[in-house]
Amino acid sequence: MSFPKINPTTTNSWKKLTELAANRKTLQAYFAEDDARAKQFSIEWDQFFVDYSKNHLDNDIKEALVSLAKEVGLEDARAAYFAGETINQTEGRAVLHTALRAKAGADIRVDGENVVPEIYNVREQIRTFSQSVIDGSRKSSSGQAFTAVVNIGIGGSDLGPAMITEALAYYKNHLDVHFISNVDGDHVMEVLKKVNPATTLFVVVSKTFTTQETLSNATTAKKWLVEALGESAVADHFVAVSTNLPAIGAFGIQSENVFPMNDWVGGRFSLWSAVGLSIALAVGPDHFEALLEGAHEMDTHFATAPIDENIPAILALLTVWYTSFLDAQSEAVIPYTQYLHRLPAYLQQGIMESNGKSVDRNGEAVSYQTGNIVWGEPGTNSQHAFFQLMHQGTKLIPAHFIGFVESLHGNQDHHDKLMANFFAQTEALMQGKTEAQVREELVAKGLSGDALEKLVPFKIFTGDKPTTTVLIEKLTPKTLGALVAMYEHKIFVEGVVWNIFSYDQWGVELGKQLATVILDEFDTRKISSHDASTAQLLRRFKS
Repeated sequence: MSFPKINPTTTNSWKKLTELAANRKTLQAYFAEDDARAKQFSIEWDQFFVDYSKNHLDNDIKEALVSLAKEVGLEDARAAYFAGETINQTEGRAVLHTALRAKAGADIRVDGENVVPEIYNVREQIRTFSQSVIDGSRKSSSGQAFTAVVNIGIGGSDLGPAMITEALAYYKNHLDVHFISNVDGDHVMEVLKKVNPATTLFVVVSKTFTTQETLSNATTAKKWLVEALGESAVADHFVAVSTNLPAIGAFGIQSENVFPMNDWVGGRFSLWSAVGLSIALAVGPDHFEALLEGAHEMDTHFATAPIDENIPAILALLTVWYTSFLDAQSEAVIPYTQYLHRLPAYLQQGIMESNGKSVDRNGEAVSYQTGNIVWGEPGTNSQHAFFQLMHQGTKLIPAHFIGFVESLHGNQDHHDKLMANFFAQTEALMQGKTEAQVREELVAKGLSGDALEKLVPFKIFTGDKPTTTVLIEKLTPKTLGALVAMYEHKIFVEGVVWNIFSYDQWGVELGKQLATVILDEFDTRKISSHDASTAQLLRRFKS
């Protein structure tokens, strides 16, 4: 088995899709011509109902997209992905976040060794530790139970745990959980203002324990703690998720308080690992394991369902269609629940860091669009912010609407109003409002003559704006796990089709390198060779 490296533009399906893109119909026409369209372009799975019928596709387009996936070797790539092959080839690593949520009896090998037993050892370590903090049996240096947790990390060591913890706030226990990520010292101090050093546990998350932002923030937090409680308190108040035992020991963290990571899990896919320790602390180990279970069930669906009935595959192929054939630049993610307000930011990292590539798996520059800009905010807030652009702007913006049948607190009046907007917006984006409808409305309001004619053009909505609806029964740890895993597999499929490596992120390195140079220049007060703009700015900053 090997990971395919097929230029998609060489396939027959790509040529077919190019032709179909030039001759597609409007959404209104598609629905007018096919009474069965809604049912035909929907997938029901477990507690998920995915309606993608309000998208610019018909049977021919869907068939060509599925054929494209097969021609570029998606099925072989999928098998290699789950088997632990080295599909992150520029870094020489397997990509096995799926193994983190596998069943205990699974046999998943990396370099000939079954990694599942070690995964379950770490899961047990997370369970034991988090439960002891929650029930108060693990004490602080002052002999008190912990009341607050501060997670210190950045990127995947922050975005994933922060997003999940806020999404599962309904299931949260008594511990106050905070997140420090930005190296901005003001951010650090504002968090520290909220917690009591005598009852605060710090979780430092850094695979190498060398990440500049994380180490700077951890050092500041340590200094703050030592000033309040003394040097000996560090061992009781700090734990680490890392692999660099010497650096951890030098920091003052005891080896028994270290939770290991694996190099076959990328940072932006690591919340399922020990990186999720803060999640387990916030909502308890049972809910953390339910999160893993939901993700595993989506893994099974993605691994076994035919491409044309496979939720992550269909969503990915739609993104390929819009990005590479219809010139869409972005994709909106709009969750109709405040609990998921961090989901768009989380997906920005997952999607844009993974598929923001311009070199294919053969090392050649691509000749087609890859990746897409991901953005969004919760509904209904977003309706009063950027929906004007979606309804009447000039951009093609495919959007995902994510909603839940059941609210958590049971206020049905509020939930009905929320979901009425949820359904109305996708209908309005698709249907629009015709000139005839506008005229009828204005006449009913008593307008006529020039006043009516001047207003008509501004009130027309062309519609034909694509949306995908993901309707889930209820927001639980399990359904949230499945939702996040759905997007992870969507990322994978897009990368396979575009023939790019989704699991490296060399693009983040250059800025880090230059920042190190500039930081050294701040210390020496000698500005070296930079472009004229940067040199001017540095002189102004350090004048």
